[in-house]
Amino acid sequence: MSSGGASSPGGASPGESPILGGASFDEGSYTGDLSSATTSRPSPASFASCYAALAAAGATGIVSIHLSGELSGTIESARAAAGDAAVPVEVIDSRSIAMGLGYPVLAAARAAARGASLEAVTSAARRSIETTRTFFYVDTLDYLRRSGRIGTAASLVGSALMIKPLLHIVDGRISLLEKVRTASRAIARLEDLAVRAAGEGPVEVAVQHLGARDRAEALAERLSKRVTGLVELRVVEVGAVIGAHVGPGMLGLTVTPSDP
Repeated sequence: MSSGGASSPGGASPGESPILGGASFDEGSYTGDLSSATTSRPSPASFASCYAALAAAGATGIVSIHLSGELSGTIESARAAAGDAAVPVEVIDSRSIAMGLGYPVLAAARAAARGASLEAVTSAARRSIETTRTFFYVDTLDYLRRSGRIGTAASLVGSALMIKPLLHIVDGRISLLEKVRTASRAIARLEDLAVRAAGEGPVEVAVQHLGARDRAEALAERLSKRVTGLVELRVVEVGAVIGAHVGPGMLGLTVTPSDP
């Protein structure tokens, strides 16, 4: 069993690359100015090559998990390639981004490592998708507005009132959750939302950021004392693809139940 075409935790699909001035970069190699970068989906041929390589290496089935189809056309390229693959391919829309995608990938990988069937690996990913929650804070909505990932009206309200927005993922889309007056209050509220989402059961939490490691580590430290069922806590920086759409200073929290 193999997880092919799936995104790495904390980022977007590895095939979706920042584009700048006609030049294309792989996500991991891009170090330019995110304010002028755009992103592009990988081609079906990229997925076809990946699926073929996995099949040639002995995979008998592939679970291909991707960022939300509401935010990217990546999954359409995966689906186009899956029909011609040499082995069965289950293409899954995570309905999320960053570690909201990463946790379903990890759940599928753990199931595959235990020797689970294609159906069981797929089910593990879908269960994780249903129970994983993501909240995040951005310093400005301008990046999301320019990329078309949030409505113009919401971004204009935030800019006019100097609001610090809290957002979440709903049905695969980025939506405005709350409007807070200051960055410190927004981050405190983000922390409270994560604690509430975690409840008292065993959970894993990922603190994600872009160019805000000190702030992320401070938030992680506070969460480690407040989340009673915490099993694992990660602090990760998002990649260039996510960064191009949220901008520097982003701080996000993803909470998922821990596997038994």
